[in-house]
Amino acid sequence: MDKRLLEILVCPLCKSTLHLDSEKHELVCKADRLAYPIRNDIPVMLVDEARSLTADECQ
Repeated sequence: MDKRLLEILVCPLCKSTLHLDSEKHELVCKADRLAYPIRNDIPVMLVDEARSLTADECQ
């Protein structure tokens, strides 16, 4: 994923910074405990498409 794109993307729900999880191909919002998928190198920034993180994943 392009680093410049990662710098400007924010969580659509709370507008906080997202963190790249390159192993799972997701952008993670620790504030809302959501992970947004990256499909075909395109981040899917829809709350309905995000998965909830477990307590262990938020640390």
